[in-house]
Amino acid sequence: MTRFGYTLMTEQSGPRELVRYAQHADRLGFDFAVSSDHFFPWLDEQGHAPYAWSVLGAVAQATERIGLMTYVTCPTVRYHPAVVAQKAATMALLSQDRFTLGVGAGENLNEHVVGERWPAVGERHDMLEEALEIIHELLTGDRVTYEGAHFRVDSAKLWDIPEVPVPIGVAVSGAQSVSRFSGLADHLIAVEPDADLVRSWDEAREGLETIEVIGPSRKIGQIPISWGPDRDEAVARAHEQFRWFGGGWKVNADLPTTESFDAASQFVRPEDVAESIPCGPDLDAVVEAVSAYWEAGFTDVAVVQVGDALQQRFLDEAAGPLLEKLRAAAPSD
Repeated sequence: MTRFGYTLMTEQSGPRELVRYAQHADRLGFDFAVSSDHFFPWLDEQGHAPYAWSVLGAVAQATERIGLMTYVTCPTVRYHPAVVAQKAATMALLSQDRFTLGVGAGENLNEHVVGERWPAVGERHDMLEEALEIIHELLTGDRVTYEGAHFRVDSAKLWDIPEVPVPIGVAVSGAQSVSRFSGLADHLIAVEPDADLVRSWDEAREGLETIEVIGPSRKIGQIPISWGPDRDEAVARAHEQFRWFGGGWKVNADLPTTESFDAASQFVRPEDVAESIPCGPDLDAVVEAVSAYWEAGFTDVAVVQVGDALQQRFLDEAAGPLLEKLRAAAPSD
């Protein structure tokens, strides 16, 4: 059965609001909540970037049943992988094993702040591979010393770890990253409904000596929507807040500032955004857009309601009926 999630988008809401939204999503029956992990918003108009791990710690205590996940954390530049392992173990304990660590190769937008150069994609993947090796070793509770091309760990040990291993998802985008990371993570993360990507992930994992998976390997996607009673206003809000989205991740990963994203998206029109993001009150249009994910083989899909302005109203009025429609439409086996 397809699982449906809610997105705690740190780029568009403050920390207290995010905790309140997570509580509401928990009560509504969303299966999981994913949180972005940003130092900057994509655009100045979004206006927020609280520390995701503090928010998630508060959410773990303010909710009861909803799964939690980073979507995604970069464990290579702004954070050392040993620190990410410690944070993940602590989150698993605070949430009573509701936490999944989602990781990726990162974006310059968030990682440049520590003053290090931004590596090319091949080197970023080398770094992510080392980071995953370190995280896995530390999450066993063993004392770890590691000497790699990019990272060193000197006699580190995590003193508080969960009995159940922390599941790890990794963001992949093509055959090369699937081949490289399918044996180092439990779950696939992607933001496009690509059936070939899912197929190659499953094929790559066949016969691999992978880290032990808790249950089947999940394929976790995400889709933005701009719900609102007035379609024109919903389109305008999506354009204001999400026009950066159309650049694609090969571009989005390398731009360093909100000014860069503003410049890169200056010729994106509202109608261009509306072609890729369901806008307005029509929940059936949202279901149709989400269906592309389960048809491609995704097991989990997290919805992003664009903008903070109607976030609470979306949860009050639309999220419950949307969940009912999604579950009625999705395949049940």
